[in-house]
Amino acid sequence: MTATQLEELLSMIGAKLQKQDVIRQSISSSERLALTLRYLASGDSMTSMSYQYLVGVTTASIIIRRLEEKDWLDIATDYEEKWNSVHCIGAIDVKHVIIQGPNNAGSSFYKYKHAHSIVLMAICDANYVIRFADIGAYGRRSDGGIFKDSAMGKAFDEGRMNIPQPAAIAEGAPLLPYCLVGDEAFPLKPYLLRPYPGRRGLTSEQDVYNYRLSRARRVIENTFGILASQWRIYRKPIIASPENTKLMVQATVCLHNWLRRQDIDVNVYVPPCLVDVDDPHCPNSFKPGSWRTIMEAGCAFKDISNCGSNMSAKQCIEIRDEFCRYFNNEGAVPWQNNRTK
Repeated sequence: MTATQLEELLSMIGAKLQKQDVIRQSISSSERLALTLRYLASGDSMTSMSYQYLVGVTTASIIIRRLEEKDWLDIATDYEEKWNSVHCIGAIDVKHVIIQGPNNAGSSFYKYKHAHSIVLMAICDANYVIRFADIGAYGRRSDGGIFKDSAMGKAFDEGRMNIPQPAAIAEGAPLLPYCLVGDEAFPLKPYLLRPYPGRRGLTSEQDVYNYRLSRARRVIENTFGILASQWRIYRKPIIASPENTKLMVQATVCLHNWLRRQDIDVNVYVPPCLVDVDDPHCPNSFKPGSWRTIMEAGCAFKDISNCGSNMSAKQCIEIRDEFCRYFNNEGAVPWQNNRTK
């Protein structure tokens, strides 16, 4: 982060970090911000941070609880231009964030794979910016109910997310809704597309649909990979209370978004080698991003096997079939049938 970027960030959040001097001189805004960034980026323990910055352990914890922000915007145009995905308003994924066992928490945060966790559900745009996040659900909850019972899932189901009205993808084409894209863990909804199940027995048209969907869905996988790579707090289970962990996750999301918005044209925060490279015009061009080795080696992010029911209404199946038809006809791209499978 450059000095100019640091000054701009300080001006944005400085009002929240101010404290009046009462008995002794307060810790300055720049010192508070430096401590926060150091903690999130290094993954050091709170005790280590208190030694480095000569403040008490409790003081360090309170400072790090200051940053939080969430936002969500309509980004369908970017997905169509960058990832050839029409009517896509974001890619969604869910992760368990592994934490140390909280004192006197019983089994509330105990995950089925012998670990404690809170749940992070996020929607990102085509530029790896997180537009909406649901953070803090108990890790012990069944994966199947996480999306349905989340504030985000309820808001979508109840029509409170201001999704654009269905529109024709092309002249003379049927009206189709604007949708999120997710993997097999998510339920098929009028506003959420998932792949056709199974790897064998798919028609060639269904295989093309799954491929086109995966190009957009991979953006959220890379976004989580960027978080794990650039904020070392996620390199191992987080040593903090569930309440502080939730706020730390919020802080990294906020800082990630700010840095990414400054970085879109220069790619310093997100260098090309960090994320997956996929030039569809060049056969065998897919190269996995370096974040994938980090996510596989003891990272605090763990996949969720299922977020909702696999039972799909007829209307949802028809919507998926119509997107499939479009991707294989007027919405086809020249390289979709020539890729290496």
